[in-house]
Amino acid sequence: MCGIFGYVGPQNAVKISIEGLKKLEYRGYDSAGIAGVKENNIVYCKEVGKVAALEKKVEELDLDFTVAIAHTRWATHGKPTQDNAHPHFDEEETLAVVHNGIIENHVSLRKRLQAEGRKFRSETDTEVIAHLVASYYDGDILKAVQHAMPELKGALAIALVHKDYPGQIIVAARESPLAIGVGNGEVFVSSDTNAFLVHTREVVYLSNSEVAVITSNTIEVYDETSSQVMKEKQLLSGKGEDVSKNGYEHYMLKEIYEQPQTIRNALLARFTEEYGTALLDGVTFGIDELLSVERIVILACGTSWHAGCVAAYLIEDMARIPVQVEISSEFRYKNSIIRDNTLVMALSQSGETADTLAAMREAKSKGAKVLGVCNVQGSKVARDADCCMLLRAGAEIGVASTKAFTSQLTVLSLFALMMARMRNMSKDDGQKFLKDLERLPDIVENVLSQSDIIKSIAKKYAHFDNFFFIGRRYMYPTAMEGALKLKEISYINANAYPAGEMKHGPIALIDERCPTVAFCANKLTYDKLLSNLMEIKARMGPIIAIAEDGAEGLDDITDDVIRVPRIIDELASIPSTIVSQLLAYYIALERGAEIDQPRNLAKSVTVE
Repeated sequence: MCGIFGYVGPQNAVKISIEGLKKLEYRGYDSAGIAGVKENNIVYCKEVGKVAALEKKVEELDLDFTVAIAHTRWATHGKPTQDNAHPHFDEEETLAVVHNGIIENHVSLRKRLQAEGRKFRSETDTEVIAHLVASYYDGDILKAVQHAMPELKGALAIALVHKDYPGQIIVAARESPLAIGVGNGEVFVSSDTNAFLVHTREVVYLSNSEVAVITSNTIEVYDETSSQVMKEKQLLSGKGEDVSKNGYEHYMLKEIYEQPQTIRNALLARFTEEYGTALLDGVTFGIDELLSVERIVILACGTSWHAGCVAAYLIEDMARIPVQVEISSEFRYKNSIIRDNTLVMALSQSGETADTLAAMREAKSKGAKVLGVCNVQGSKVARDADCCMLLRAGAEIGVASTKAFTSQLTVLSLFALMMARMRNMSKDDGQKFLKDLERLPDIVENVLSQSDIIKSIAKKYAHFDNFFFIGRRYMYPTAMEGALKLKEISYINANAYPAGEMKHGPIALIDERCPTVAFCANKLTYDKLLSNLMEIKARMGPIIAIAEDGAEGLDDITDDVIRVPRIIDELASIPSTIVSQLLAYYIALERGAEIDQPRNLAKSVTVE
């Protein structure tokens, strides 16, 4: 869960690399570093903390070279210290390496290299790469890396410079994202194409233990047998995105307020009102293939898993297809049954989530067709799935996902509609569903207009350290997502439960110091939920209700009510989610927490 950036070309490599790291900081912000070759020596700078600290130190040192590798770290092995920061070196500092991933056999490699007399400076798994490559170096750095790669177990992406090759970067990747941007007389390397998209839209992706030698004018790629291979350039759409806060205090707040537009983007040109169905540009399966689907398995982690849980209700209710939602990190270690006519859907905002990619591989090995749902064109999910629906949400910088979640729900709603219209749903019902979908941006704007009300309620409850989030049916996974947002950015212990399960144990924890956030915007189960709230109120538990306009019976039970516009149950998760995002944001703000880059978390989870 780290960000790699590299540059070789005529421009100031240090300046370009620092700007690239700033766009990768969502991937890790424990420490940052940069290295290059100058006058046949490795020159470097490493700092604990965010990229800004590295930028300041680099300016003080007045570093300047034309080839650079850089890194922003999220710690997996070793504390965030200067010694543990990347780049890492061999003992004589003849080479520098930056790395994303985990070397699973680093302990045995370290012992072997230490037995050979090599001395280590850090606690990291990455340092073994530097020493291992150096141990094989006899004047040919490419061969040294090629010798080392088979001994390094696990997913990895690396970029390396050597003092004897001042105009080169050696890169390698296995099951971890690494893209090469091809410019005019310059080449870029990054974990995320958005980091160099302002410079070039032509890209080459590495995978499957491939190693590449990069100069300002050439890219030579070799497979795991050391045979040279030709890689096709791909052209990315769009230009580099503006990742400024645009006057907002935090990226998260900006991204919350972008949701009316990102929902519009997710819907744009993806349905036909005349026929009451969806036209999903990314779904290239034939009609016969889609009609033959008898079961759907959804693979996802974290927020994407919550979106998958909502989608399961949607697809089963509307299309009458059985859906199984699996946490990716668990699925890959199960002996799961994938029968004929099973469609697997892989959900990942970044498209680089390691556990979801591993689960995809497991499903494909059993013969499954895979439909990806992600936000990043050219990501590994988008490339490895049989076809992919893109969210069109734009870059999401805040670690806690907001607009990507509601875009996922929007796209998955369209998918459920398409599958339902192919089977059992009438055109009239399809048209009615589309009318409600089209109302969503305006409904979200209505919720956002209540931010001052939500902020005052958040201030009232910000001093509590334990919360319950409850809901029924569609509102249960919505409650899980709301609880996750509060945990992520405010560090409050927030637990989500189906409302009917509270009396089966969790209600023992309810007292006047434990508020409950109740998601009430599900008309089918509303009366039952009121009964559950009465049970909580009888035990002195404070209650914040998120309920639809006109919903009755709450005033005597709840302490505070936040109202959202009425919409069908199938889509009610979206406005209720906007409320929970704002509630979490303002509670975290009141508590003085780090909102965009919360402790211990990184945006793109590229390690297992």
